[in-house]
Amino acid sequence: MEEDNNINDFESAGDIEEDVSSGERVVPILIQDEMKRSYIDYAMSVIVGRALPDARDGLKPVHRRILYAMKEAGITYDKAHKKSARVVGDVLGKYHPHGDSAVYDSLVRMVQDFSLRCPLIDGQGNFGSIDGDSAAAMRYTEVRMARITDEMLVDIDKDTVDFRPNYDGSLSEPEVLPARLPNLLINGSTGIAVGMATNMAPHNLGEVIDAIVMLIDNPEATIQELRSAISGPDFPTGGIIMGSSGIRDAYETGRGRIHLRAVANIEEMKNEKFRIIVSEIPYQVNKSRLIESIANLVRDKKIIGISDLRDESDRDGIRVVIELKRASNPHVVLNQLYKHTQLETTFGIINLALVDNVPRVLGLRELLEIYLKHRIEVITRRSEYELRKAEERAHILNGLKIALDHIDEVISLIRASKTVDEAKAGLIEKFGLDEIQAKAILDMRLQRLTGLERQKVEEEYDSLLKVIADLKDILANDSRKYAIIREDIIVLKERFADERRTRIEGSREEIEDEDLIPEEDVVVTWTDGGYVKRMPIDTYSQQHRGGKGIRGMETKENDSVGSIFVASTHDYLLFFTNRGKLYWQKVYGLPQGSRQSRGKAIVNILELSEGEYVSAMIPVTSFDEETYLFMATRGGTVKKCSLSDFSNPRKAGIIAISLLDADELVNVVQTDGSKDIVMVSRFGKAIRFHEDDVRAMGRTAKGVRGMKLAEGDEVVSLDIVDATASLLTVTENGYGKRTLFDEYRSMRRGGQGVMTIVTSIRNGPVVNVTAVHDTDEVILTSSEGIIIRLPVKDIRVQGRNTQGVRIMKVSNGDRVVSVARIEGNE
Repeated sequence: MEEDNNINDFESAGDIEEDVSSGERVVPILIQDEMKRSYIDYAMSVIVGRALPDARDGLKPVHRRILYAMKEAGITYDKAHKKSARVVGDVLGKYHPHGDSAVYDSLVRMVQDFSLRCPLIDGQGNFGSIDGDSAAAMRYTEVRMARITDEMLVDIDKDTVDFRPNYDGSLSEPEVLPARLPNLLINGSTGIAVGMATNMAPHNLGEVIDAIVMLIDNPEATIQELRSAISGPDFPTGGIIMGSSGIRDAYETGRGRIHLRAVANIEEMKNEKFRIIVSEIPYQVNKSRLIESIANLVRDKKIIGISDLRDESDRDGIRVVIELKRASNPHVVLNQLYKHTQLETTFGIINLALVDNVPRVLGLRELLEIYLKHRIEVITRRSEYELRKAEERAHILNGLKIALDHIDEVISLIRASKTVDEAKAGLIEKFGLDEIQAKAILDMRLQRLTGLERQKVEEEYDSLLKVIADLKDILANDSRKYAIIREDIIVLKERFADERRTRIEGSREEIEDEDLIPEEDVVVTWTDGGYVKRMPIDTYSQQHRGGKGIRGMETKENDSVGSIFVASTHDYLLFFTNRGKLYWQKVYGLPQGSRQSRGKAIVNILELSEGEYVSAMIPVTSFDEETYLFMATRGGTVKKCSLSDFSNPRKAGIIAISLLDADELVNVVQTDGSKDIVMVSRFGKAIRFHEDDVRAMGRTAKGVRGMKLAEGDEVVSLDIVDATASLLTVTENGYGKRTLFDEYRSMRRGGQGVMTIVTSIRNGPVVNVTAVHDTDEVILTSSEGIIIRLPVKDIRVQGRNTQGVRIMKVSNGDRVVSVARIEGNE
């Protein structure tokens, strides 16, 4: 009938063809229906028969078959090791008709103490390493069951679990192991099925047993109470779990993410140097690849400060030595390693296992309850088996007692019988025995007729009656079963439990870049050709006025140093381009270079369009609504905007000012809205006006006229007027002076201004101006990369209409291109 129904279902797909001679029929089937049915069958086969563990014993079929085959072959923990190839051959031939490499790989993993918290197989030979080395061939290695594995198979011969036929029906194999050991929680499991995956973390045996005992004593125990027993996963490779929120999620829902760190200690060496010693690494991390990744980061200068890297690991444990340079901050380097390498990893917990051959995501309480339910069933079936055997033996002993009580009559009956069957029938008829008892009497040896043997029979019978009563009591009371489970696992804890290897520390803070970089002032330099870098501020030693300077940085041909200034590594660096756009980047995001290095092209840091270049950079600590940015263009236009308008720039940049054709943004300063502004032109003119003359505008506004320029003149810079400071003006030929701000009268914006320095042939045009104090220092940079750092007090204060003094000796063809101020407290 079922076949006829199937035929009717497919009649719409085509006609049924029938071969009369052979009696076969061809039924057309839609390809999509067949593909769907076949794929579902394949998926279920992978899920149930290959990739996911059973929630009861925590084993996949291949692991279960390996352990059972070893028990059947007598390769137990108290016997000699046997060749791995022999075990693999038994498993393949009897239970697992797949590739030998699949079986051997599974066997190898059960040997590795860095893969399993409690290895289930004891191996001799090379079974791989934490460096990713593969195991030796199976013909070279030897194995036997580990001592703890006996707890997985105990009582399997007492009808405690169901058996099923093997692949060819010639043998039978267990569907699940009795598993006195809570293996799934202790060793975890990893597997990828079709459309689902499992990734269960290993745990500490002692803690798991404590949680089971707690659940037995208090079946209503909450997850929070259970967590007082199980603090979290315990990985075989140790490490540190950062925070407990992921553990809580995994125990409550079956899914969670935990952050696992290596154990690294900072040790002080000679000569004020430090080294980092890594003694434990995160679970499933390949140590060799980890060291290689650190070396690559050092080579690519993504992590600086490391001078040497060595692997001193041996059979006693892991020891990776990372030596640091003298000036390196060990905590910063360690945070960099955590962020950029597998010294910190994320372990995504998915507690997916088979429950009645159905995949389920399980929380901690469910996992413990399934284990207890399985053990209750095992103890019940074991007790039923032992009760059955005890009753059968007691029945025989009862018959023997009857025979011994009538021994003379029994002997006479047997001697008078012509055959065994006749004697058996006589015993049954005369003494009311059954066939089993009669056979036992006939098989009884004459030595049992002695008084001592008779007493042994009676003692054994009385003892069996007590055993029978006890077994019946166990079967009738669940409390007895739970007591047995409790006693069994406490013995397990005493024999096999050890200390935790993985520590759990406080909540993990996300490692931001600020945590990786020490907060300190640095010198930021960029060239007209578009190269930028940051350097320690002590790179340049102080010199006196008129010095020749030192080689500051290498520049490309026809390139020159455009600007140099001081900023904190944690500042935001605002990049203003000649086209009036704004980009920003953290100062620590700039490449760190040496004094002679050119730096990195800005186009590789910012997404600049063709022909666009950076014309101004200013450091900003925070984006405050009470703070303003004041901009000036080469054509004399000025504009004021709130700093908060620039707090969310896009990767492609945002508009800072809309420019007229042929005009460019030349400089930007940060103000509080109450300052006077001074603008200086290339021809030595300066204008001072209050910033209230310029109202705050939106980002895309064009601005207003700030300074009227003579033909051929252009604005080179602007700065904020500081009554306690003086205005330092520097020209291309290395001359300059300081002038008090009182000499610049305030006027309305839009005027031509007054003379601030004579731009003679000796001086050359103005390069830059900046407000300075007596306690400040300045750094001057030439187009050929020569840099000089000198105290401001060495530069004379002069009136406006003067030529100034030599500040930096510039060679023929060279010129000063930038001036940077270093505040006195820096």
